[in-house]
Amino acid sequence: MTWLLLFLAYAVALTLALSRAGHRSQSPTAAGADTARTPMQRLLVIGATGGTGRQLLRQALERGMTVTALVRDPVRLDMSHARLTVIKGDVLDPVAVETAMAGQQGVLCALGHKRFWYPTRILSTGTANILAAMTKHGVRRLVCETSLGIGDSAGRMGLYYTLFVIPLILPFYFWDKTRQERLIAGSDSDWTLVRPAALTNGDARGPCRHGTRIGHYLLTRRIPRADVAAFMLDQLDSGTYLHSAPGITAAA
Repeated sequence: MTWLLLFLAYAVALTLALSRAGHRSQSPTAAGADTARTPMQRLLVIGATGGTGRQLLRQALERGMTVTALVRDPVRLDMSHARLTVIKGDVLDPVAVETAMAGQQGVLCALGHKRFWYPTRILSTGTANILAAMTKHGVRRLVCETSLGIGDSAGRMGLYYTLFVIPLILPFYFWDKTRQERLIAGSDSDWTLVRPAALTNGDARGPCRHGTRIGHYLLTRRIPRADVAAFMLDQLDSGTYLHSAPGITAAA
């Protein structure tokens, strides 16, 4: 019983720390009006071999965009298209990121990894390289996937994640996500942080729920990666969530 109480105290303390460390969202009205923006045609995707990243590539190409993917291992991508350029490189290498950034109009970041069991700065260091390359090449628009459970969405992944998954499996990963969010929010880019609920590989379900009070403190909400990718692509030409961090989940 003592160990259980200690673990629960640790989980609650971690949730509070993630709340304080992550970005605090503005309302859409305060963040920026939904004004018309120049349609994006040239796009860089970071994290293209992950579940959301593959959906971003596929859907961006379906929308007629010219896409560049920076990947460590092109063989893992297993995708080809006349408007797709694959550059071999690591997001932790500033030179590789700068090379991929040249000539782009916007960036979609779905960066992730599976190094969960020890302190890491892969997300934050990679994001710092992305922001530096954007500044160097004059690229303004950045839409980055993070997660519910940090900043003012702390606790909104439901009790299963708040009291088990995040504190036991993903504490270092989520802590690095808070650093990633702070870096982006502190930049002078035109950024949007997209915080999905628990991700699934199911088929797209269409219109989703999004905003600054998404998720549930008790139940775990879910959303297909295909819908997250569609929402991220929609944000490229929208100012609704400019300089804000909307949560997103499948419609009930």
